[in-house]
Amino acid sequence: MKLKPVDSISGIAPEDFVKNYLNKSQPVILKDFIRKDSPCWTKWSYDYFKEIAGDVEIDVYGKEEEGQGYAASPPVGRMTFGQYLDKISSEPTELRLFLFNLMKIRPELKKDVIYNDVTGGKVLQGLPFMFFGGEGSATRNHFDIDMSHVFITQFQGYKRIWLFPNDQSDLMYKLPYNFHSIANLKTSSRDEYPALQYLDGYEAVIGPGETCYMPAGWWHYIMYETEGYSISVRALANSLSEKLKGARNLFITRHFDDTMRKIFKDKWFNYKVTTAKKRAERAMRKFR
Repeated sequence: MKLKPVDSISGIAPEDFVKNYLNKSQPVILKDFIRKDSPCWTKWSYDYFKEIAGDVEIDVYGKEEEGQGYAASPPVGRMTFGQYLDKISSEPTELRLFLFNLMKIRPELKKDVIYNDVTGGKVLQGLPFMFFGGEGSATRNHFDIDMSHVFITQFQGYKRIWLFPNDQSDLMYKLPYNFHSIANLKTSSRDEYPALQYLDGYEAVIGPGETCYMPAGWWHYIMYETEGYSISVRALANSLSEKLKGARNLFITRHFDDTMRKIFKDKWFNYKVTTAKKRAERAMRKFR
């Protein structure tokens, strides 16, 4: 597996960002996507979140290997938001919050974030999600089902992100009718998943105030180097075909997969695993 460092930039004009990064699907780290004068930088903290929403009951997520047969892994437990923040602050844990909509629970938080929209108005600022994780936790290798561009900004702690273009899906051992890989890029055996050695992607490490732009449809594997949290916002895919593919994933493909899983149970999952391995074997041939 080859990983190139992601470039970091700041002060770029929207027309230049759209031309050189968005339209070319080129990942980059932005140092000023959320303006430095935004109230969030001085106002937000775990103590503040506990004060305004500490009693809110939340679902927490753990190792995603146990949910390989699902488009989205099911939660592994439930606790209050305050209890969760205390846990990740006090010890390493694999527990994460996934697509957490704290700004729906406390809409006033939206006023605390001022974006420097380098896309020239394409970013959907009204749809932010938050992601929290303990030190050592990680997502499974996946691409986003809606095929949108993603801007993920780190607020506390550090994340390591591995990125790969969608045309390497077969080398990833992508499950048919799903949007994730059966292989763990960090821990899977190369004897069991030999196609992983041919992956060619990027690595980004982001800390507070830095934003990773992840192009539409790109695979990403995210590791929490420390405990911390981030916010992501999205922009619609460039082409009509990508938009239609995202709509098909959301409204047809995942529901078809759910139906087949309910009918055929393990047989359906085993078929998908076998198919993923066959496709990876075929994709490897061009490297031999």
